Amino acid sequence: MKLLSVKQFMGQYEELAGQTVTVSGWVKTKRLGKEVGFVEVGDGTCMQSIQVVVDLSKAVETGFSLGACVLATGTLKLTPEAKQPFEVLAEEITVMGDSDADYPLQKKRHSNEYLRTIPHLRPRTNLFSAVFRVRSVLTHAILEFLYKEGFTYVQSPCMTSCDGEGAGEVFRLKTEEFFGKETCLTVTGQLHVEPFAQALRRVYTFGPSFRAEDSNTPRHVAEFWQVEPEMAFCDLSELMDTIEAMCKYIIRAVLTEAREELEFFDRFVEPGVVEKLEQVVTTEFARVPYKEAVKILMESGEQFQIPASMDTPIQTEHERYLAGEVFKRPVFVTDYPKGQKAFYMYQNDDGETVAATDLLFPKLGEIVGASQREHRLEKLQKRIEECGLKEEDYAWYCDLRRYGSCVHSGFGLGVERMMRYITGMENIRDVIAYPRTPGTILF
Repeated sequence: MKLLSVKQFMGQYEELAGQTVTVSGWVKTKRLGKEVGFVEVGDGTCMQSIQVVVDLSKAVETGFSLGACVLATGTLKLTPEAKQPFEVLAEEITVMGDSDADYPLQKKRHSNEYLRTIPHLRPRTNLFSAVFRVRSVLTHAILEFLYKEGFTYVQSPCMTSCDGEGAGEVFRLKTEEFFGKETCLTVTGQLHVEPFAQALRRVYTFGPSFRAEDSNTPRHVAEFWQVEPEMAFCDLSELMDTIEAMCKYIIRAVLTEAREELEFFDRFVEPGVVEKLEQVVTTEFARVPYKEAVKILMESGEQFQIPASMDTPIQTEHERYLAGEVFKRPVFVTDYPKGQKAFYMYQNDDGETVAATDLLFPKLGEIVGASQREHRLEKLQKRIEECGLKEEDYAWYCDLRRYGSCVHSGFGLGVERMMRYITGMENIRDVIAYPRTPGTILF
């Protein structure tokens, strides 16, 4: 017997009217009166659940608890006057797996903090089932955009001997006896995917990255996902064009394919989130050089917790102010001081800045980090030395500059950060299935 999902029922209930159907899923609510019982069954495929009506004078199983997995067979009846357009009049309910009486999701609403303690059960809630359906749509849209734009998917390694960012915030592995050298979990797949860009022109890698940053903010997790495209024959200006097109493409896809979920977030998480997203896809992103951005911040009169200055990096509160209050739209900040950025970024003619950009979104801050890569061997070697790195560790990377280098660029888009913006969820731990943060790894 092929079982229809709840989403499939919602799409064809009219043609199933009067027929015997079987609903499968997990019990969300159960109300038993003297003569009639009502059981709400959902399976996570959409926002809706199906109401199963039980005539208590008949021998129909109702002894199961909330959270139980059931099959409910009966006649589908149209109810156009009710909130739900149909219901199922149960003739038989089979309990596939009952639920213990201490099932943690007894209440209709739990705090997100509590639900983080039971990540194996929180996908059963309306909020988190919606979050992870949206994440699935977003991921598919990313892959679809890159495929249509002619990118080739390359699998970069999770274990590496290179600190891609040069910041030292890496998880070091006890594998020296195995590999013969110190290794760590990757912070970025960029360095390993760059060689493929200079062989296949347009490539990307997509997977988890790891950062050993001792931070408990709503913006950071130790394991996160990012997509990292790399493009040969591409400078910073063209790179920003691609980033903007990709962001709009994936947001447009979510607006189209996960509309019900977004309306749910609009109602319960961030009022106005649908309008916010619709404005993003119809508005040209702003662009501003770093020095001009800092000058705007310094002259704004805004009382920041950390005052803006030319001598200190732009903070998250500054990023949010620039995007949300000054430009009122996503904004690319370009040409950062080279001391604030990684060794591999293209050095501008002024000798002080690099051809790098961060894409800032209102209310959130940085979502994308990007740069034109340094393709000149001598410049790269000098920068490696300035950053206190060992050139022998990056000999293979330098080889790319010896054997037919070209202007090339790339970026990393944080999936969880984009998810926060799209859903309105405040904490990054609530848009990833199993958040890994300092002091908390449940299993």
